[in-house]
Amino acid sequence: MILSGKARLAGVLGWPVSHSLSPRLHGYWLKRYGIDGAYLPLGAAPATLDRVVRALVDLGFRGFNATLPHKESLLTLCDEVTPEARRIGAVNTVVIDGDRLRGGNSDAFGFAENLRAGAVDWQPANGPAVVLGAGGAARAVIAALQDLGVPEIRLANRTEARAADLAAALEVPELAPIRIQPWAERDEVLAGAGLLVNTTTLGMAGQPALDLALEALPGTAVVTDIVYAPLETPLLAAARARGNPVVDGLGMLLHQARPGFEAWFGQPPEVTAELRGFLLGA
Repeated sequence: MILSGKARLAGVLGWPVSHSLSPRLHGYWLKRYGIDGAYLPLGAAPATLDRVVRALVDLGFRGFNATLPHKESLLTLCDEVTPEARRIGAVNTVVIDGDRLRGGNSDAFGFAENLRAGAVDWQPANGPAVVLGAGGAARAVIAALQDLGVPEIRLANRTEARAADLAAALEVPELAPIRIQPWAERDEVLAGAGLLVNTTTLGMAGQPALDLALEALPGTAVVTDIVYAPLETPLLAAARARGNPVVDGLGMLLHQARPGFEAWFGQPPEVTAELRGFLLGA
C-alpha cells in the first residue's frame, strides 16, 4: 500500500528492537484493512528514551508500543497512566493525544484473551492456578487471573523473595489470594490445579528446559506457556502427551496488540488462523 501525507504512524520502542514481531503483526493488519498507515521498529537506547519519545510527539505519531527495557521507565515519562498499568508496574502501549502521553498495559488483556480463545472449556472455578516465575510477565498474568476470578493463585519462583514482593504488590483482599510456594515443591503444588502457567524463560529456544514433573497435575488442567519460540515448548509437549489441553504463547502477543492498533488506526483488528500462520512464517 502506498502511504499518503496523511498516513497514521505508530511503532515499537525497544533496545534492541530487531527481534520484535510487532512490525510484521501490525503491518499485516494495516494491509488487511487497507489503512493508510505504517508501524515502524524504533530502536532507542535507555539514555535517549525521553528525547526519542518527545521526537515521536513532534513528528505526529499516533502512539507506540514499548518492549524491553523501556516498560517501567514509561511509567514516569507518561502524562497519564491507566490503573491497570500502575497495577502491573509497566507500560507497553502509549497513545499520543496532542502533546500528552497516555500509557496503558495490554499484557493482562492479551493473556486472558489468549486463554479464552485457546481453552474454550476452561473456567476460573475449575481450581487454583499455578504460576511459575515472578518477573514482569508474571505480574500481568496474575492480574489477569485475579480479574478472571480464579479461587487461588499458587506462585513459585526460583528466588522466593522476589515472589513474595510480587505477591505483596498485587494482593487485594477481595481477589484471589496469592500463595507463595517453594520452588523445590513445584511438582507437588500442581495437585488439584485447574491451570498451570509458565512465565519463566525456561523452555525458550536457547534456554534450559523447565524441570517439572506433571504427575500430580489433574488431567483436565489447562497448561499454557507465554513462550512462543519454540511454539510448542517441552512443557507443552509433555502436557499434550499426557492429555492435558494446552495453549501456546503466540496468542498472547497477538491479542495484546489489539487495543493499541485500534487506538492508533481506528480499526478493531481480528486475530485469525491466517494471521498466526503469517507470523509463524517470519
